Amino acid sequence: MSTTQFHTWLSRYGTCIAGIALFVFFALAAPNFLSILNLSNIVKQISFMAILGLGFSLALLVSELDLSFANVCSLCAVCVGWFIHNGHSPEVAVAAGLVVGVGAGLLNGLLVTFLRIPSLIATLATASVANGFSFMVTEGVAFVGQWDPRFLWLGRGFLFGIPTLIVGLLVVNVLAWFMLKQTRLGFRMLAVGEATEAARLAGVNVRAIKIIGLTLSGLAAGLTAVLMTSSLASAAPNSAADLMLTAIAAVLLGMTMFEPGRANVPGTLFGAMIIGMLGNGLVLMGVQYYFQDILLGVIIVVSVALSSSVLKKAAFSI
Repeated sequence: MSTTQFHTWLSRYGTCIAGIALFVFFALAAPNFLSILNLSNIVKQISFMAILGLGFSLALLVSELDLSFANVCSLCAVCVGWFIHNGHSPEVAVAAGLVVGVGAGLLNGLLVTFLRIPSLIATLATASVANGFSFMVTEGVAFVGQWDPRFLWLGRGFLFGIPTLIVGLLVVNVLAWFMLKQTRLGFRMLAVGEATEAARLAGVNVRAIKIIGLTLSGLAAGLTAVLMTSSLASAAPNSAADLMLTAIAAVLLGMTMFEPGRANVPGTLFGAMIIGMLGNGLVLMGVQYYFQDILLGVIIVVSVALSSSVLKKAAFSI
């Protein structure tokens, strides 16, 4: 293997190897880290972050930045909670959460493409609106109670012996990967993200593709809200607030592996796993909680340094 080939290989898989080394370290140093229950809990705990990160990735792939996903997820959660809390069927509640998420994503897309507002500004505005509606719906009080077991199964149940949260996470990632790598829509999304003007000259409807990317981010927020509300059996107006930084960090970390410089499905999933494993392992070793925030900040800074051109283009393009 030549030096050039080695550097290419290292740029693709270096972060992945570091993640595996981290896993081995915690397996040796953290009590009970390798127990089936603990490993299952890690995957379940990162499922919300990973799905939100996947939505953020789909927006970033079309060169747009969605900073509203956490607030939109919270709004979707309280909408789901309101319907369940008031005795409506789980089907209606789930549909409401997904529709609100799609609607918010579509609004972002229209603001960016028709009003030509930079996505950084447009999605921050949407986040503020979503936050206001969340508190209006709940009046600042979380929805809790004894809810329909059929709804709770979505976040707490098992399918063929596997937790439904893990099944949902895998299914969503497989579908996203298939769409990006095996469908015409996916090819067009990648083309728009790589070279917008060239895609436009080739006949791609760039405006429609950008709207789809941001709408899919909203759909991911709605899906996360459904699973999170079911898992927690509660819905608060700020229930997804803590997921924003971790989801973005997972995406940025994922952009340093497999397809360096580009948001990608396996990278985002693996990035979420590294962050979840890091937090879990440090807790088991008795490390103070604030070290997790410090390390998260370091991950974000390093990842952004490696992917700054992509983020700048997404944030400020009009």
